[in-house]
Amino acid sequence: MVQSETLRRPPQPDHVPAILDRERAGPGRHRAAKGADGRRDLPEVDHARMRVTVLVPAHDEEDQIAETITSLHAQRRRPNRIIVIADNCTDRTADIAQAHGAEVIRTVGNRHKKAGALNQVLEVLLPLMGSRDAVLVMDADSALDPGFVHHAVLRLATGRLAAVGGTFTGKPGGGLVGMFQRNEYARYARDVRRLHGKALVLTGTATLFRALALKEVVRARRAGRLPGRDQVYDVRVLTEDNELTLALLHLRFRLLCPAECTLTTEVMETWKDLFKQRLRWKRGALENLTDYGWTRVTLPYWGRQLLSLVGIVVIFAYLGATAWSIAVTGRLDFHPLWVAVTGVFMIERIVTVRSRGGGQMAVAGLLFVEMIFDVFLQIAQAKAFWDAAWRRERKW
Repeated sequence: MVQSETLRRPPQPDHVPAILDRERAGPGRHRAAKGADGRRDLPEVDHARMRVTVLVPAHDEEDQIAETITSLHAQRRRPNRIIVIADNCTDRTADIAQAHGAEVIRTVGNRHKKAGALNQVLEVLLPLMGSRDAVLVMDADSALDPGFVHHAVLRLATGRLAAVGGTFTGKPGGGLVGMFQRNEYARYARDVRRLHGKALVLTGTATLFRALALKEVVRARRAGRLPGRDQVYDVRVLTEDNELTLALLHLRFRLLCPAECTLTTEVMETWKDLFKQRLRWKRGALENLTDYGWTRVTLPYWGRQLLSLVGIVVIFAYLGATAWSIAVTGRLDFHPLWVAVTGVFMIERIVTVRSRGGGQMAVAGLLFVEMIFDVFLQIAQAKAFWDAAWRRERKW
């Protein structure tokens, strides 16, 4: 249930295309066609006529919601609607959002955090949307670069894609832990660019979806072809954006994170908060894969989990061998194997932060500095494996 006087049917043009008439004649009877590669195509539409509705779930985000909304008003291609979902807020988030020109919807009785808040609103909006509608879901602590919506709409209008995600950089702050995250995000963006926009996850920071694709997710869940209840987001999981990515891929849709769609997002400012975030991400990814099982779609994801497990073994073997050498001989012996591992690690750390400038490249070249963050992430990954194996309670 949602509580708002502004949640209404968006204005419709006098002329409604035939494809919309067919869709509204029955509950969700439009089906995506298959492309030459076996992937599913959606109807091509005129990009100038696409309607973009932005959903910003926010829980006590009074410090950042104004920047988020301002970035939407500054878009080269401005959204048609901006809706802030005030989820169990106890601060001035709703008032600030309204003052900056956004509609505000307050959730009622939501116990499922971001996924539950989005589902409450999408259950009302999606039935009213057709082939020309797109839904941008973004975090309340993120700010889009001015060309994000424009480039995403151009891509979606072709019908070849079901969703367009973004790559992100970190906002200032957080000291050393913030610096590590900004370097990490720079490496992630570099990897996505090298793969020509192919990303494993449609990040929750900002993704634009075709409404028809989200409707198909609901239908597939209802029919038992996907995990979860008959809603867009599976509320049982820790990482709803990762799970929705898997859902769309299992429905044979194409997804992309093009280089033109960029944004900035908040970094965790303490090691404790960062550990909680990464543990949730890593355990959530594991449990998403468990829900979907061993499929053609999940195979590369399982492969990455295996590589993560190997990484844990390698990093702790490296540290163990180093500690043993010092404890037994009183000095550090440079075994050729570990010298090679060290060299590869240092080169990779330096090269992958070139976009951050010479200063960060120099810092990345200091082995012990980057090793701190790498060990930290491996500990979070190891705990995620442990918690998932022992089926400890999922917590967010």
